[in-house]
Parts: sequence; C-alpha cells; structure tokens
Amino acid sequence: MMLFCCALTFAQTTVKGKVIDNTGQPLPGANIIVVGTTTGTISDFDGNFTLSVDQEPPFSITVSSVGFESVTQEVTTNPQTLDFTMVEGTSLDEVVISASRTPERVFESPVTIERFGLKQIKNTASAEFYDGLENLKGVDINTNSLTFKSINTRGFATFANTRFVQLVDGMDNAAPTLNFPLGNLLGMIETDVQSVELLPGASSALYGANAFNGILFMQSKNPFDHDGISGYYKQGITSQEVSGDNNYTDFGIRAAYKFSEKFAAKINFSYLKGTDWGANNTAGKDDRGFVDVNSTRENDPDYDGVNTYGELASINMQTVGNALVELGRIPQEALALIPDINVSRTGYAEADLTNYNAESIKADWGLYFRPWENDFEIQYVGKIGSGTTIYQGSNRYNIKNFFLQQHKLELKNDNFFLRGYITADNAGDSYDMVFTGLNINRQWKDDETWFGEYTGAFVQGTLAGLNADQAHANARVVADTGRLEPGTPGFQNAFNTVTTDSNVLTGSKLRSESKIYHGDANYNFSHLTDFADIQVGGSYRRYSLNSFGAVYTDASGSIDYSETGIYTQVQKNFLEEDRLKVTASLRYDKSELFDSFFSPRISFGYNIGENKNHNVRASFQTGFRNPDTQALYIGLNLGRIVLLGGAPDNPERELRAYPITSPLGQSIIGGSNIQFSGTNAYNNSFTASSAATFSRSLNPADLEIASPSTVEPEQVSSFEVGYRGKLKNVIIDFSAYVNQYQDFISTVDVVAPFYGDVELTQNVPGTNIPLALAALDNEEFQAYRTYTNTDADVNAYGAAIGITTKVLNGFDLGMNYTYAKLDFDREANPDFQTNFNTPEHKVKASFGKTNLFKDFGFNVAWRWSDTYVWEATFASGVVPAFHVIDAQINYRVKSLKSTFKAGVSNLLQDEYFTAVGTGLVGSQYYVSWTINNL
Repeated sequence: MMLFCCALTFAQTTVKGKVIDNTGQPLPGANIIVVGTTTGTISDFDGNFTLSVDQEPPFSITVSSVGFESVTQEVTTNPQTLDFTMVEGTSLDEVVISASRTPERVFESPVTIERFGLKQIKNTASAEFYDGLENLKGVDINTNSLTFKSINTRGFATFANTRFVQLVDGMDNAAPTLNFPLGNLLGMIETDVQSVELLPGASSALYGANAFNGILFMQSKNPFDHDGISGYYKQGITSQEVSGDNNYTDFGIRAAYKFSEKFAAKINFSYLKGTDWGANNTAGKDDRGFVDVNSTRENDPDYDGVNTYGELASINMQTVGNALVELGRIPQEALALIPDINVSRTGYAEADLTNYNAESIKADWGLYFRPWENDFEIQYVGKIGSGTTIYQGSNRYNIKNFFLQQHKLELKNDNFFLRGYITADNAGDSYDMVFTGLNINRQWKDDETWFGEYTGAFVQGTLAGLNADQAHANARVVADTGRLEPGTPGFQNAFNTVTTDSNVLTGSKLRSESKIYHGDANYNFSHLTDFADIQVGGSYRRYSLNSFGAVYTDASGSIDYSETGIYTQVQKNFLEEDRLKVTASLRYDKSELFDSFFSPRISFGYNIGENKNHNVRASFQTGFRNPDTQALYIGLNLGRIVLLGGAPDNPERELRAYPITSPLGQSIIGGSNIQFSGTNAYNNSFTASSAATFSRSLNPADLEIASPSTVEPEQVSSFEVGYRGKLKNVIIDFSAYVNQYQDFISTVDVVAPFYGDVELTQNVPGTNIPLALAALDNEEFQAYRTYTNTDADVNAYGAAIGITTKVLNGFDLGMNYTYAKLDFDREANPDFQTNFNTPEHKVKASFGKTNLFKDFGFNVAWRWSDTYVWEATFASGVVPAFHVIDAQINYRVKSLKSTFKAGVSNLLQDEYFTAVGTGLVGSQYYVSWTINNL
C-alpha cells in the first residue's frame, strides 16, 4: 500500500498560476485544459488556479475564455508556476456550434447567428439575462406578462409562437399542451448559463419541423468544467400605474462537484415572485376583434371590452322579443319597439378575476459519468418548473401552478450524441379569465332570464318616454340588480366553483396532462475522412395530447401521432488558403398525418483580404412547419366562435349540441336541438366577413363560400446574403433575406348554417328562399375559426446590421438596426390572418464599460420600436411606437468573491405594450448580489 501511494505521488504533476486579461485584471472562469485530454480546471474569482495532473512533464496546457484568444504553454517541471495573459478577441472570434452542429467561429458561420455569451449576460442591463436577448439585432421579445416573454425573429410573432424553437441542453422546452415554450419557465438560472446562441430564419435542414422562423440554444455549464457553489439574490420593485409599486424577489443557487475524473454532478434551484403587469384596456372590440376606442359600455349595448370579461354572452334583442311574445310576457305590438341589435351581458374587469401573482420555481439536476476519463460522457438530466403567470392566446388565461418536467438521457463525445427525453406538463389550477367572467354571471342568473329581463325593461322604459340610450341604461340596471359584486362571499364562492369546473359551458378550468417523447442522434465523420466534414443524424418525436376535452378534441381519450426525420450535411473548404467554405445539407421528414418531403440548404462563405478578415456569404435554405398541435386538434369553444383544428380527422371529432329556437329551424331538423359537427366548417360554410356584410345588406350576392381545406405543412424558401468583417476597430455584421412561403398556415373565420347548403340550392318548403339564408337570418349558425392554408402569395423580406466598437479609451459601443416587411394583399384576403406582428423598423444601442475604474462597471441599453399592427385571435389593433432605456451599475468585491449590481428596466417610466390586450409594461428596479459566478 505504501509503495502504491508513493507511485501515485510520484506520477502527479502540480501546476499553479494566474490568468489575467490584457489590462491586468484577474480573469475568473477561464478554462485550463491539458492538451489532448479532458483533464482541467477553471480559474477562481481572483484568476488563480491549481491543476494536478497524473502525467509527468513535458506536456502542454491551454487556457481559454469566452471573448479572449486562447493561449497554450508547455509544462516542463514539477511543480511549476505559469501565468497567462489573455488578449481580448472580437465577437467574430467567438466559437459557436449551432449553425452547423460543429464548432466554428462566428466569422465563418454559413448563416446569420447571434451569440449572447457570459460577458453579455453579466453586463446586461435587463433584470434577467433572458430579457437581455431583446438587445440582439433582429430579435423581437413580446411581453405577455412579467414572467412570460416570447422570443421571435423575422416576423409572424404571436405569444403562441410555434414558428420558433427553444432548446435547453438539446431539449425542446415547449409545453406539450401549448406546443410553444412558456418563456424561461423550464429554462436555466443565470449562474448556470454557459452560452446562448440564436439562429434567425429557417433552420429546418438540421433541426426539423418547427425551426421555421428561428431557433434559440441555451447551453448550461458542465460540472466537470465548472464545479463549486454559486448563487444570486435580487430584490426590487415593479412600478406600474395600474398595479402600483410591488415587491419583486428573485434568487437562485447552483452547486456542482467533480467527485473524480469519472463522475460529476450538479443541482440548480431558483425562485421568483412578483406582481404582474395589470391590464385595464376598457375599449371595446368590433365583430372582427379590432379595438374600437369609441366603443364603451355606455354607448354600445353589445360592448365587448378588451380587458372586461363576460360580454361573450350576446344575443339579438328581436330574437329575445319573439321568445317573450311566445311566452306571453309582452304583447305582439311591443315587437315594434325592440331594435334589431345585439346586446351583451355586463362583464367583470380583469383585476376582479386575478390577483396578478407572478411566480416561477425552477429546479434541475444532472449526473455526469465519463467511464474512461476522456471525452465520452453519459448524462442524466432532470428539470422541473412550476409557475403562475398571465398568458394571452385566444383568450386571457391565468396560468396558475402550471407544472412542466423533463428527463433526458444522453450519450456523447466530441463526434456524436445520442439522446432521448420526455417532456410532460400539467395545467395545474390554470383557468380562462374570459369564461370565468362569463360563467360567474351565469352562476348568478342564467342568460335566458337576464336577456328577458333586459328586453322587457327596455320596452317598459321606451313606453315611459325614455330615448334609446336611456332605455338601454335603465334595462341594464334592472337586469343587473343583485349581480354578484367582487369581494363579496357570493362572488368568491361563484369564482371558486367556476375555476374548478372544466366544462366550458359552466366553468373555466384548463385541464391537461400532455406529453412529448423525443429522440435524436448525430454523428460527425470529420475525424475519419479528410475529404470533407460529413454529418448524419435523425430525430423521432411522438405527441400524446390529453386535455380531457378542455382544449383539444380528446374528450374520449388521448390523441397520439408521430414525426420522423433524417438529415445529412457536407462541409468543405476550397481554393487557396481555404478561402471558400461550402456547406450543403438535406433533410427528409415524414409525419404520419402528411406526405413526406425534403428540405435542402446550401451556403457559400468566402474570406476576402490579405488577412482573410472580411467574410461574405450567400445561402439558400428551406424550412417547413408541420401544423402545431393546436392547428391540428384544437376544439375550443370561445362562446361566439369555436377554434377548430384542421387535421384530416379532427373536424368530425368536434361534435356539439346546439339549440334551435325558430319554428322554421325546428321543423327542418325535426326538434329543438341539433348535433352539429365541425365538418360543416370545412364543407359547408360562408366566410365570416361576407356573412356580416349580408346581415346588413340582405343581398345574397354579398355571400362568399368559404369551405376551407384541412391544414397541410407550411414551407418557406429563404434567400440570404451577408457580410462580417473588421474595419480597424469597428466590427460589422450585416444580413439581408427574402422569404417566400408556400401553403402558409393561419386561420380563416367562417360561418356554418345549421341547415341548408351554401350553394343555396335548398329552399324553405313552399318558397324560393334558400334555407341557408333563413338560418343566417334566424341566427341559427355556428361561427368557427378554422386552421387552414392559403394559396395567396405571402412573402417577407428584411435586413439587419450590427456595428460594435470601442471608443473613448475602452468604452463598448454597439448599435444595430433591423428592417422587416410583409408582402401580402390584406384587402384581397380579409378573412385571413397572417399575424406578422412585427415593427417595420427597430433600432437598438448599448454603451458601457466593464472597468470604468477599478472593479466598477456600467452598461446602458436603449431600443426603439416603430408603430405596427398587432393581429391575433384575442384582439387586434395598433401598437404605438415606443422607446425604452435600461441601465445598470456593478461593483466587484474580490474578498467576497461577489458582484453587486443595481439596475432599472424602463428607466424613463414610459409605459408601453407590445401586443394589444396585455398590461402596459412599467418599470422594474432591482439590486442584486451574485456570489462566485465564474
């Protein structure tokens, strides 16, 4: 035993030293690696390191750090002290992986790519690193709520952003029920982030179906390379005119330990609590969902407020009058006093239906095993996230105690990976606030009684000499007498009953326990062949939707379907000094619901100049988007309209019973109820806009047959050119693109009559009046928002340029500009929503210095957004131009291995919004303490 220990002691070499930057400041978190092995360590907060190696000199060690040029020195004695001075590189020298699934410099990337590294994360002026991504060029972040922000690039943004993929350590963190990520709910805590890369534009050739508009990669720190304990604590307030000033708390801890060269583990935990941005837009919406600032409850009997909920219950007064005559409650002659208009019930303000609690709890853990102490690694990673936030989709939702979990097993080395993971969600106590207001009203008084009282009171008021406005106001007072008031026990009891009931006719609770099973693999043959770098890979995904009929047409059981894809990529350098780099990719995909197809990509990059410091590139790439889970299988009754997915087998699954009140309708169908299928939306329907025109003109020539097709995959062809280079001390990154879409997926609003055909060949018996027109006149129809494709030309184009430099002896200055334009004939396609939702012009700038003086730094970020039209199922309207300034100062205390920061988001306190219907974004003030974040 003694001889064995002596042999071990003799074989071990100890290297100590310090890593500093070219200004003499210590460089924490630098990687020190023995060349040709995975043995290494990182520098501590003061830049010091100690490395013990089971190897005798001579050997070499390399020191690297993000944003600096790597340095290699030889170890010749035991022990030995080596100091390293790192020279700061440029953003073009940083290494990225996502553009080609292989390490390469940003400078040589075949397509546009943005990188948000450790330096940018530490210096961001935003309250959270995730929010700091908004300062990248070409990036839009739409603020849904305080803790839920949606990232998008190149247009077509909604909060249900199914065109953009977000990967965390290779796992898609989209919630299976929603089919898109809930911001950073299942993301990473700040102290565990290694790097963030973002690919704008189509990326399907390598990453599959949903990488259509872009893809975000977040990579965490490996405990073999980054061990130790680190954490942060943030405290501050959010300030908004509607919600006032409220406390904000955010803290997290990371613990990682390398037990040996074979085994390491880590665990992360974070908790955030605050108050969400309150929404109180009281303007009304017209029948197309556009905000009408002139519509108020006082002047519009059929008022439907943006942020007041309950007005979905609406009916024509003459229909009610006819029913009252049949019941003998009003005389026949009173019908002449009743106007031919709709009236809606009185709604509740959003603040009455939520406490605006914003909360996020995240935890993840990982076990890492290197059985042969080399680059081969086996990982198990688990993640859980739970949160409470506001989500705006077709309605406004209180996402309460939503739970998401992932589990991954991965085998990998430098040349391959094989991973499989499962994502599962649970909607928790989430509920629809629109239906909450609607059904609280119904808990108190049913619609038939309320509308009857309203119409009867209107007639009485008119007979008493009141004008129309006075009669409507009096009728509402009469019908609302005794209404449940917020804050009372009766209201609270009704609220509790409704929000725990998942039947949309009586409740508002969202139920879901859906899952995604995913597996993918990749092998890089570059170490086996000198001809070219060749990669092959593939993926498999299976969806299992289970909303118990609350969201999808799955009341009778889960809906399961799968997608498969394989791809290859060849990359090769040509010409003298390898100045020309050609990358070609091809992917084949097959969904069990649709035909298969191919997605090619080819790019050319050429280095210009004596030192090859200018790169020009051109690429053609294609992308495809399988319809998302909602576009396929949603069957959600929103009151005035039913959202209906367009999977081939879905319309027939959407089957509901509807009341028929007119004598004609009852005689036609042979009863007072009809079982009506969603197939009518696709096979026998009018466009909603033409039906609205007909209701005013009563001219059958105004009607247009809709009968949309079921949904198919969408495709895009993208042409892109770009330039990257350095002119003296100025770095320029420019790109421009043109996107051409085929079979563009969106929604079309249609109206399906309960009886009669839309070709108007079936008449009312004994007359020449078409049955379908009679159904429209009797309001015996169902409105649907159907998912389909358009054959209209949909194109988009844009450009972005970023300029960074150092000025005034070391200050970092950056500016970028983004242009985006939709090419689509809206007038010719009034029923088709593209949801482009992107400003034409955006400008962003940042200014700061990491060491203004010893250990003190600051950063200021400014961004401006042009006016644009927001188009969505909940509400549409104009988003005014806005500009925002974020700022922070920070101070490093080396003795505490800590950084202290004070910052503010929206320094000027100019409240703004990025989508119609959301709360205005106020200001966020915070101070933070980060410990040992290397």
